[in-house]
Amino acid sequence: FEMADEEIKKASSQGVEILSQLDERYPAALKEIYDPPILLYVKGRLPSESVPKVAVVGSRIASLYGIRTAETISRGLAEAGVAVVSGMAVGIDSAAHQGALSADGVTIAVLGGGLSKLYPQENKKMAQEIVKKGAVISEYPMEMAPRPAYFPIRNRIISGLSSAVLVVEAKEKSGALITVDLALEQGRDVFAVPGNVDSARSGGTNSLLKQGAKFAMSADDILEELNIKKGSRVRRRKESVSVTNLGEEENKLLSLINSEPA
Repeated sequence: FEMADEEIKKASSQGVEILSQLDERYPAALKEIYDPPILLYVKGRLPSESVPKVAVVGSRIASLYGIRTAETISRGLAEAGVAVVSGMAVGIDSAAHQGALSADGVTIAVLGGGLSKLYPQENKKMAQEIVKKGAVISEYPMEMAPRPAYFPIRNRIISGLSSAVLVVEAKEKSGALITVDLALEQGRDVFAVPGNVDSARSGGTNSLLKQGAKFAMSADDILEELNIKKGSRVRRRKESVSVTNLGEEENKLLSLINSEPA
């Protein structure tokens, strides 16, 4: 009991709630999966059950194409009132969260370690933004350090919270495909973004499409399949990009650069 009390105090001091399966705020969707977490550490606010949720996952070593696509689709989902669920890893996960945040939308980050051991540290500011409207969650004790073995385990929570999983970019032996296997076991829909046939980063997603995953080129493809109306109830932030202190030659060079490699 002393250890439990200490853990509760530690969580409370950092603004973290600990939910058990008996708590009415524990996500009902998670109770349906084979091995739901006994406890859920929540920093921020989980969206209500009525809010549709879609997981967006993919490779940590992502291309510009993958990052841009993950951001764009996640932004479109958030604008339609969908909560975007991902793992806050570098690459596609971070792009998914960022896309939702750019639409002033709700996003949920599921960590592979305790909330006191935020990983990766470079996403600390992102985590602070996420908890303003969404939540950063974990099943691990506050001080539990993230380990490689924990990330595949936490993937069942990412898919379990969601009604569908979108894989944006993944190699044929990617950790993101573990989430797909879990999603299929849980009866969730699986979507994949097509990629270049000669790109190893798209080998996994292209293979998923061959095996029957649903084709997704935009948020609309997912919204239509899940029968989610596009009526936006999320205010989109005004986007602006400003580059200053550039010389004449630098501005000329910038004007020739777009999102594709050259």
